[in-house]
Amino acid sequence: MALRSLSKLKLNKSLVRCFSAEPKLVSLDVNEKTGFATLNMQRPPVNSLNLELLTEITAALTEAEKIKCRGMVLTSKNDGVFSAGLDIMEMYNPEPERMKKFWMALQDAWIKLYGTSYPTVAVINGHSPAGGCLLALSCEYRVIVQNYGIGLNETQLGIVAPTWFISSMKNVIGQRKSEIALTTGHIHSADEALQIGLVDEVVADKEEAIARGEAFLKRFAKIPPLARSLTKKFLRQATIDDLVNNREADLNRFVDLALLPEVQKSLGAYIQALKKKSSKSN
Repeated sequence: MALRSLSKLKLNKSLVRCFSAEPKLVSLDVNEKTGFATLNMQRPPVNSLNLELLTEITAALTEAEKIKCRGMVLTSKNDGVFSAGLDIMEMYNPEPERMKKFWMALQDAWIKLYGTSYPTVAVINGHSPAGGCLLALSCEYRVIVQNYGIGLNETQLGIVAPTWFISSMKNVIGQRKSEIALTTGHIHSADEALQIGLVDEVVADKEEAIARGEAFLKRFAKIPPLARSLTKKFLRQATIDDLVNNREADLNRFVDLALLPEVQKSLGAYIQALKKKSSKSN
């Protein structure tokens, strides 16, 4: 099932304008020569995943499907932080209905990214804790820039990672390594992440990371797209179905856990710590 050349598609330039115009939180750019898309997260200051950013990520992934891109690089517009993870303010003293919409948007974004028909690469050009790590794990290949960290550190914040976060990690590094990583909430250095298989390559800078990511995408140039996408689906569908079939229960667990007094206290302490750190740096 051959893909049409993206140079023949009139959607490209309008697509870039649609997702790049302020105050959009993501941009989606398509290279007409290679057919590869680049999805940049660009929510200041650290790409914290709130309701709006998650909604835009899902929309961009859907557009990439529509134009039949040959592969996608997920990265951050600015170096330093790939994504700081879930926006704590969506969970601290929350407005109940918005908090539910937020979690459902996170479910949507993960289902869409984890199940894309096109190959995906995370170019991790900054720190990637918690939800940032989840996004990276959802891609098929991960290239991290040296001196940055990555991991699911929920337990350090008094939060329990949902089962689909856990499955995303187990599917990459296995049961035993996931147990240690998740229960300790460890943030791995780039070299540690490479050693346990959490990332595939460590490079010097974003430019090199993009090049290595695109090299991975080019591996599929001669692979029939339908065969590749169906194989990926067969490998990943059970993990996706586990969430799809239990979305409401997952939402209720999240809400119940987030509203526990001890969790709210832990989140509040974390927010205060961040404010103190910010005031000292200023």
